[in-house]
Amino acid sequence: MTAPLRELIGRARAALVGAGIAQDEAALDAEVLARHVLGWDRAQLLTHWHLPPPEAFQPAYESLVVRRTAREPVALIVGHREFWGLEFYVSPAVLIPRPETELIVEQALGRAERNRSLRIVDVGTGSGCIAVALGHELPPAHILAIDCSEAALAVAARNVSRHGMRRRVQLVRGNLLDPVVGPVDLIVSNPPYVARSDAPLLQPEVIRVEPGTALFADQDGMAVLRALCETAGTRLAPDGFLIVEFGAGQHSALRVMAQALGWSIEIAPDLAGIPRVAVMSRAA
Repeated sequence: MTAPLRELIGRARAALVGAGIAQDEAALDAEVLARHVLGWDRAQLLTHWHLPPPEAFQPAYESLVVRRTAREPVALIVGHREFWGLEFYVSPAVLIPRPETELIVEQALGRAERNRSLRIVDVGTGSGCIAVALGHELPPAHILAIDCSEAALAVAARNVSRHGMRRRVQLVRGNLLDPVVGPVDLIVSNPPYVARSDAPLLQPEVIRVEPGTALFADQDGMAVLRALCETAGTRLAPDGFLIVEFGAGQHSALRVMAQALGWSIEIAPDLAGIPRVAVMSRAA
């Protein structure tokens, strides 16, 4: 007789912990994979927790657990990730959306005039999560989403279509702000900012699967941030904002660089209290 769901999920959790995944993350991953195979929400899973699953469940579930023990990200196994309360298709062509990146959306909304037809640019759009989230919150806005990767733009196109944004989010291939003709009201970006020397510190699922071009930047991770600071001023309206994510420990260097280039800069921390997003405007 097949073991009850709780036992099978418990075995999976133990296997994930044995593969080096933290206990809390392993417990969540084991449940998410089970729900994916079953097509259930969490309430259904808990209701049937003590019962044996359908016959086809165990082999399908165990194959996904093996993939996760090999440190393939759960989002790529199930094919989607939630961001800003919306579901996004993901693939190895893009960074998996992370909760801390929602701070970019939060800061942008705090400076946006919601009843005006804003022009917004998302640089390095990847999955399109920031562009779609802003489009969802700002119906009058028009958003130009730029990426240098055709594969990433294909992923973004699926998400733009999925969320009914094809008329308002324009996808363009290009390098940073090259495709932009100003003035625009907001420039937002989650650019590459990891120093190449920090690669050994990244989790295996990040370094093995996610695109290096979206992770790493030269000059100790500051090269793309510098390029945005150097060029954004010629594209922004006088009262516009440049809003960027950056890495842990980079806030002091970013502040010095931005101010030297004539920007006024505010730093916002993420939920863990780590400086994470910079909001820049033209210094008065």
